[in-house]
Amino acid sequence: MVIGYGIINLRLGESGSLKDKRSVMNKILKRTQNEFNVSIAQIGKLDSYKYAEIGFACVGNDSRYINGKVDHLLKFIDNMRAAEILNTKIEIMAVSSFPETAVDSEIKYDDF
Repeated sequence: MVIGYGIINLRLGESGSLKDKRSVMNKILKRTQNEFNVSIAQIGKLDSYKYAEIGFACVGNDSRYINGKVDHLLKFIDNMRAAEILNTKIEIMAVSSFPETAVDSEIKYDDF
């Protein structure tokens, strides 16, 4: 399993109030989620109407695919021209499957 996740810091130049910011952020979040089928949400700078921080995550089985998807996601947000991307922090993490042991398979939720 491969997980791609990151944080995007944005500057909303045209925003003059939190109401304007909410409108722009809804546009960015909904369009990105629909286009890329990723989990995405505003995670920081909630009280600032000029800046926003977005977190996103996606899962797949091929690191090249996830890396490409993250690159396309960043280009998509940039090409929307709704906000300026100030900086990003992206990580791609490969997680190997855990071997199932006889002890693990016998544990039930009621045992805790």
